[in-house]
Order: sequence, then C-alpha cells, then structure tokens
Amino acid sequence: MSHQDMMISNNILHEFKTCTQLQYNGYLNIKSTKGHKWIFYYRLGRIVWATGGSHPFRRWRRNMAQYCPQIDVDKLNLRKEDIEIDYWDYRILEILYKRQKIQREQIHAFVENTVAELLFDLAQQTNFVSASCDRIQEVVLETPMSFTSANVSMKQMQDEWKTWSEAGLANFSPDLAPILRKAEQLQKQVSESVYKNFVSLINGKYTLRDLAARMKQGIVPVTRSLLPYILKGIIELVEVPDLPLSVATVKHNPVSSPVQKPTAPLVACVDDSPQICKILEEIMVSHGLRFIKIQDAVQALPTLIQDKPDLIFLDLVMPVANGYEICTQLRRISAFSNTPVIILTGNDGLLDRVRAKVVGATDFMTKPVSSDKVMSVVRKYLPVQAQPQTKKRLDRTHLKVCH
Repeated sequence: MSHQDMMISNNILHEFKTCTQLQYNGYLNIKSTKGHKWIFYYRLGRIVWATGGSHPFRRWRRNMAQYCPQIDVDKLNLRKEDIEIDYWDYRILEILYKRQKIQREQIHAFVENTVAELLFDLAQQTNFVSASCDRIQEVVLETPMSFTSANVSMKQMQDEWKTWSEAGLANFSPDLAPILRKAEQLQKQVSESVYKNFVSLINGKYTLRDLAARMKQGIVPVTRSLLPYILKGIIELVEVPDLPLSVATVKHNPVSSPVQKPTAPLVACVDDSPQICKILEEIMVSHGLRFIKIQDAVQALPTLIQDKPDLIFLDLVMPVANGYEICTQLRRISAFSNTPVIILTGNDGLLDRVRAKVVGATDFMTKPVSSDKVMSVVRKYLPVQAQPQTKKRLDRTHLKVCH
C-alpha cells in the first residue's frame, strides 16, 4: 500500500465514526504494536481533548508558546502528582482559564491543533491498521472547554497527510529533530546569514514541529526546504527525548481561603435574535442578575457547559440547531440535569409545549418578551428576591499556578 492510499476504511476509522454517530461520552484508547498510545476524549460525540503520542510535553510547550504566549510555562508551580494523570495538560489549561489567565479562543485553537497533531501521528505511525482500539464509556472531562468535530478533524488530517506525502516527506516523522552533520559542505552552498541560522537552529534540539513554530511557518515548507540537505547527508534527522515540565517540591502549609462574596445568579439566553438578547440583558442587569448571550447555536453547548448558568432561556427556532436539540443534549449532562430551561417561541401551540416537555424543558414562554413576563418566570425558578445563591465551582485539582 502506498502512503498516499493509507486512508482506508478499517477498524480505527470505524471507531471514530461510531463515536460520532452514537454521540459517545467517554474516551477512545488506542495503542500501536510498537507501544505508542493515544487517548481521544469524547463528549456528546465530539472530541474535546486528546493526549499521548511521542512528545506530549514538547507538544504542550509548543502550543502554549504559540497560543498562550503570555504564560511562562517554567513558572508553573506543579507537583509530581499533577502531571501523572493522563489529561494533566488539559487540567492545567482548565485552571489557567478559571483564573482568567487565558481566554476561550486560545483554548479552542490549542485543542484543535493538539487533536490535529495526534491524528496525524496516529495515521503515520499506525497506518490506521496496526493498532488496538478500546472504547471506555466513562466521562472523565465533565465540563469540556472546547468541542471539535471528529469528522472535520479527520478530513483535515487526511488533507494534511496528502500534502505531507506529495512533498516527498511521507517517510519522515515531524517529531524528528534535524542536526547539522557536514557544516563545511553546507557553508559552501549557502550565504553566511543562512549558514548562521542553520547552525543556531539545526542543532538536534528542536523537532521539525518545534522549528516550524519558532520560525512561525508551516511545517511542510520548513521541512521541504531542509529536504535537499537531508538527502545529501548534510543534515540528519534524529530522535530526541521529550521535554518534561519542571516539578516543584510543595510544602504543605495550609492557607485559609478568603471568604467569597455571594454571586448573583447567572442567566443565559440562547437566541439568534440580537433584539431578544438585548431586551433580556437589560431586564436581567436592571434586576441585579448576571447575563450572557449566545447568538450562535453551534457555540451554545460549549459556552453553556463552561459558564454553567443558573437559568437558560432557549429559542426554539434557530439555524443549524434548534432549541429541542440543544435541550436534549443539555439534559444528558449531569451538571444540567436540574437547571431551569425556558423555551422561547413565537408559536404557542400545544404540540410545541408537549415536545418541549418531552426533551426536558422546564417551562415555556411566548414572544414578545416583557419585563413582567420574564421576571415572573425568573422568580419562579431563582431566588432573586432573597440573598443571591452562590453556585459552587470547585477546582478538583491541587494544581497551583503562579504567574
């Protein structure tokens, strides 16, 4: 089989497709015959994180430098047990986000690139055939920060592999590091400035992926530019070890936590109408409530999972995903099993009301909205008049991040 034809239908590709079709919750554990391991974490049939591969620490460092440059990874105060769990990398991102050190957009880019790299490595190292695959239906990441379509990721991976192969690079792993072997011969072939760059960067310390990130270029053009020198033996590609994060010795000195002030309940509105969102926002804010608006139905689920509102207004008719579908998915998540979900609609039909109940909606409100109507519903399900209820959001990790 040629490298260009490697993307065939087989057991592993079938597993990815099955997880999507079943809206799978759990993780996919893949092991190659050579001992390599990859884990893809799923929530509602979408990939929310992936770990494993040859250089998990290098990859995490590289992505942090690229997508979260404001964070100095060498100043993260980590304990040994913090990096021993399979999803240590995800957990650090989660803590940084909760402490407002990084933004959601940064996490989404980080996750997408991580998944793309691991799928590429999986394709190259296993040919999607020589590996075992196990589905473990255990939800590890209860509240994921980003969702990635497995189908889209697989298509991107196939396109990237095709580009990599057509560039003549199929036999080279992007995790190999170039090292200069014949400096004098190279010096005769390139300018002095190019030679100095080669000497400083092509030293066996940086993988091809590391180099591309440092040079802010795509990995294909960077590797292709080195290919003539690799074929002549001037540069050699060698295996390099991973670069683990430093682990600090933590002294257990209990520190009393500051008393948190009660937080006003958070109300979310999922509606593609800017006017509805604006009206609801004005009503909520004027009554001392916090408010978030979500006008893109595709982003509704990940945003709600991350922010965990105390009450949700959900429009019934939206492009791509309607309110019934979103409500059904929310009720499958334990964190939202008891969250009040109020369906918004311009049609007060009996069929709509019955269907809303079937998918788990708490109540039903017709448009147009008014302050009295909205607050009547809010007071019915939230303690607005009383002391604002504090919603517990606990860090389930002892990881300490200093910046």
